[in-house]
Amino acid sequence: MLTRRLIASAILAAFVVPAFAQTTAPTPGTNTPVIDRRAANQEKRIAEGQATGKLTNKETANLEKREAKLNTDIAKAKSDGTVTRAERKKLKREENRDSRKIARKKHNAKTAATAAAPTK
Repeated sequence: MLTRRLIASAILAAFVVPAFAQTTAPTPGTNTPVIDRRAANQEKRIAEGQATGKLTNKETANLEKREAKLNTDIAKAKSDGTVTRAERKKLKREENRDSRKIARKKHNAKTAATAAAPTK
């Protein structure tokens, strides 16, 4: 009985250990969880604003263009294997600017309903 458990444990370990070895950790210098989390949150805010009608189609397109540029800048910063302090500062500044733009555009007088209404 003990022999069967030992053999079963050995077989299980033979399959589990290689599975753990295959997982790859992010490159140490390119780990930017705060920047990535903020970018995802801002994209969610834009989608929520469009869904609720607080953003017009034009405002949404403009904000999505800014987010695409931010994502390109993040990828560019990570491309050389290290995100330097200066690159992090630039990305943070860009995220702050985009966040302010999202808030201003969501809370201005323009809405999807007023943009779709015909003008006299």
